[in-house]
Amino acid sequence: MKVGIGYDVHTLTENRKLIIGGVNIPFEKGLKGHSDADVLIHAIMDSLLGAMGKGDIGKIFPDTDKHYKDLDSRILLRQVYKLMVENNLQVGNIDAVIIAQNPKMSPYIDAMKKNIAYDLNTSISNINIKATTTEQLGFEGRGEGIAAQAICLLEIKEKL
Repeated sequence: MKVGIGYDVHTLTENRKLIIGGVNIPFEKGLKGHSDADVLIHAIMDSLLGAMGKGDIGKIFPDTDKHYKDLDSRILLRQVYKLMVENNLQVGNIDAVIIAQNPKMSPYIDAMKKNIAYDLNTSISNINIKATTTEQLGFEGRGEGIAAQAICLLEIKEKL
């Protein structure tokens, strides 16, 4: 088994959709980034890549590559899944937290879990997502950005 940790943060900005966990969340601001800036999926991808010893998303999907401009992060997550398959690995579990003062994430967490489980070809029971605020402290608490952290356990896939 292999363990990885991931962290990502993006600035909230005007004129962008707020996409977290592959879910479009109605909000007056969205996250600024080269792709769709899905902070949760980025943290999860970093944890998976770390567990595989493959670096991070900046190494695999550089923000200098125009191909990734405004790209749906779920497409990138599926590419990370292909790397897992090539390395004979499967998700044991993922535990992630979204750190945001607003908007409230709880109405969207089940859809996020479903998206991530689907893209990683695993049971929804292997994906845990929670959300917290910072009690108005720091950049998240001031509404300047949103962060996410993730940890994963990858298991060697049993050969039949």
